[in-house]
Amino acid sequence: MILKSIQKHAVLFASIGIIFICTLIVFFATTSSYNAIEQASLWVRNYFGYFYLYLGLGCVLLLLAVAMSPLGRIKLGTPDAKPEHSLWAWTAMLYSAGMGSGILLRAVQEPVFMQQHPPYASALSADVLALEFTFYQWGLTAWAFYGLFAMIVGYALFVKQKHVRVSATIEDHVKSKTLKNTVDVVTIITTVFGLIAAIGLGTTQINGGLNHVFNTQFGVLTTLALCVLICTIACYSAWQGVNKGIKLFSKLNIILTLLILLFIFISSDMLHILKLFAVSTVHYVLDFIPMSLALGDYNPGIDFLTGWTFYYWAFWLAWAPFTGIFIARISKGRTLRQLLLGVLIIPSLGTFFWFSVFGSSAFQLIENWGVYNNEFGNVFSSIFVFFQNYPLATVLNMTTILLLISFLVTSVDSAVFVLSMFTDNGSKNPNKKHRFIWSVFILLATMSLVLLGNVNADVDVLDAVQKLLIITSLPFALFILVMIVAFLKDCIQTKTPL
Repeated sequence: MILKSIQKHAVLFASIGIIFICTLIVFFATTSSYNAIEQASLWVRNYFGYFYLYLGLGCVLLLLAVAMSPLGRIKLGTPDAKPEHSLWAWTAMLYSAGMGSGILLRAVQEPVFMQQHPPYASALSADVLALEFTFYQWGLTAWAFYGLFAMIVGYALFVKQKHVRVSATIEDHVKSKTLKNTVDVVTIITTVFGLIAAIGLGTTQINGGLNHVFNTQFGVLTTLALCVLICTIACYSAWQGVNKGIKLFSKLNIILTLLILLFIFISSDMLHILKLFAVSTVHYVLDFIPMSLALGDYNPGIDFLTGWTFYYWAFWLAWAPFTGIFIARISKGRTLRQLLLGVLIIPSLGTFFWFSVFGSSAFQLIENWGVYNNEFGNVFSSIFVFFQNYPLATVLNMTTILLLISFLVTSVDSAVFVLSMFTDNGSKNPNKKHRFIWSVFILLATMSLVLLGNVNADVDVLDAVQKLLIITSLPFALFILVMIVAFLKDCIQTKTPL
């Protein structure tokens, strides 16, 4: 009986077993593991960094080409299928899953860093260049990685009626069950490590916000309590499913985000913000290709690229399978054109305006101060320091803490749902036992790493997990090429008009 259960859920047991073994190795050989991960991540960025740049540009151009071609008319579902979710709900869910707490983490810190340390010499003002480069790292390329997976998995899921797995994209071209299971296991492992990093970073920022607001020194117990709270709510949300739990929290996220954004926008120099937003967006579009290829004057140098762009590209790639599959799952009834243009344009413009509001306002604060002493240098506290310069700072801080929790919940619940689909034999509505198992396992794994990070103060475990994502993203970077070829072959073989 037990053997049959293991065989039936081989991907689930293999994934949990590998993650458990990796956790034990890291726990008992922390320093050695950290050094190995550090060296391996640097090797990936040094030798495949430029490949990531070219791949990112290629994905953007491919998606635009598909959207504008006859392929864009392909509907994810039957010809008379209608979208399951409104544009508002769909956008809220894809944005919450795709970016989430990251825009709060970097809202002020990244634009200011780019202003104080310009990536390259330019005739543009430091403010415009800073926003343009921030747009570049959070814009079309990130969403192209997500959109590519969403397009190919959505096609396999709703047009070819395959199961919900990354391996389904190559199912008709690869017969080896072991190879297909390996693809799914690697996807699951990468997703889990991505979640651990997200929860760890997010709870650390929430902890920092609480300490800043209440002038206290909450420690590791508070962080652990936050992990329990977030994973418990996420478990309930995933248990309820896409239409009840996940959609509800995603809408809450967008409402709170828009309220904070609107308040800062109205309380700042609106004309200045709009001007910088427009000018920076235009330059981003004009400079997109040379920036994407790091050509000539647009090359920030290998050190800058390794520390920022290569890291971001690897991070987006690592999150692409889970996020792309979730987007595919909620996109039934839409055409590929609607899916791709929606994924590329709507969240990108929203992100650009977000960074324009916070970045421009922070630039003006620095100008008014006359001297900048790295007040916004700490990624975990920068947004809370920023709010201290506005009315209702305490309300803004508490709302942001609530939003951080909600964003993390939607990242975890959507990931739990996707992981459950993987391990429940690709079911579109996975068994609730799988949702519970993954919720508990993710909580335990996160708590273990948080505790380990406090026991070994000399080793930044969360940083190591993030760098581990860079390593695990490499197979996906190479696998994307296989997916694209298989997708185009399928379109031709099914006589889809090209």
